[in-house]
Amino acid sequence: MKIFYQIVILGLILLNSACSSLSQYSNVTGQLIIAEPVEINYKSEIALARMSEVIQRADITDEQRAQLFYDRGVIYDSVGLRSLARLDFNRALRLKPDLVDAYNFLGIHYTQLQEYTQAYDSLDSAIELDSEHEFAYLNRGIALYYGGRPSLAVEDLKAFYQHRIDDPYRALWLFLAEREISNEQALASLEDRAENISDKMWAKQIINLYLGKISQDKFMNILSNGVQTNKELSDRLCEAYFYLGKINQINGNNHDAANFYKLALSTNVFEFVEHRYAKLELDILRENTVNQPL
Repeated sequence: MKIFYQIVILGLILLNSACSSLSQYSNVTGQLIIAEPVEINYKSEIALARMSEVIQRADITDEQRAQLFYDRGVIYDSVGLRSLARLDFNRALRLKPDLVDAYNFLGIHYTQLQEYTQAYDSLDSAIELDSEHEFAYLNRGIALYYGGRPSLAVEDLKAFYQHRIDDPYRALWLFLAEREISNEQALASLEDRAENISDKMWAKQIINLYLGKISQDKFMNILSNGVQTNKELSDRLCEAYFYLGKINQINGNNHDAANFYKLALSTNVFEFVEHRYAKLELDILRENTVNQPL
C-alpha cells in the first residue's frame, strides 16, 4: 500500500510539472501571430505556361527570347523555384549579356547559396552596366555583409540608404552592417537616422525595438495593428519575424532566433528580402552551433 501511495504522489507531481510546462509553453506561443501562408497566384502559373510556349517559337529574336527568359525567371523566383529561376537568368544572359537585372538577381541567388565570389562578380557586372541601379548596391552590400566584409558592405548600403533616408529598411540593413564594425557607433547612427523616419510607418517600430525603446513583448502585441488582409499580415510577419530573429541572434538567443527565422519562412513571401535571407541565417546558425539542434 505504501508503494502504491508513493506511485500516486509521484504521478501527481509529474502531472503538475507537465501542466506547468504546458502552461508556460502556451503563454509563449500565445504571443505569436500566425498568418495563413501565401498561396501561389494562379495568374503566375498561367503566365509561366504562356511564356514557355512563346519561348519555343522560332519567330522571335534572340533579344525577345532573352527578355522572356528573364521575365519567366522573375516569376519562378517569386514562387520560390530558385533553381529554375537561375537557369532562366543564365539563359537570358547568354542571349543578351548586358541584361542588368539578370545579373542583379543572380547576385542575390549566389548570396543565398553562400557562393560569395560569384555573387560579387554578378553584382559588380550589374553596377558596371548601370551605376545608378539602386538595388544592385543593396544586394552587393548584403552579399558583402554575409561574406564577412563589413566595411565594404557599409559603403554599398550607405549608398543605397542615401537614395531614401526615410526608408526604415534601408536604415536597418545599414545598421546591421555597421554593428559588425562597432555596435556602439551603429546604435548611435541608427538613433540619428530614425529621426528621418515617420512614426506612421509600422517598420519604425522595428527600429524602436533595436534601439531598446520598446520591449519584444510590446512589439509582438502591435504587429497586427492596421492590417486588413491575410496578404498584408503575411508580408508584415515575414519582415517582423526576420528582424526578431536577428535581434535574438545578436543577443545570443540562437534557439529563439532560429524559430523566428522559421516563422519568417513559413509565410511564403518569397520575393521579400527578409524571406530570402531567413534561410541563409538558419544555415549559418546551424553551421556555427555545435550539439544544439535548431
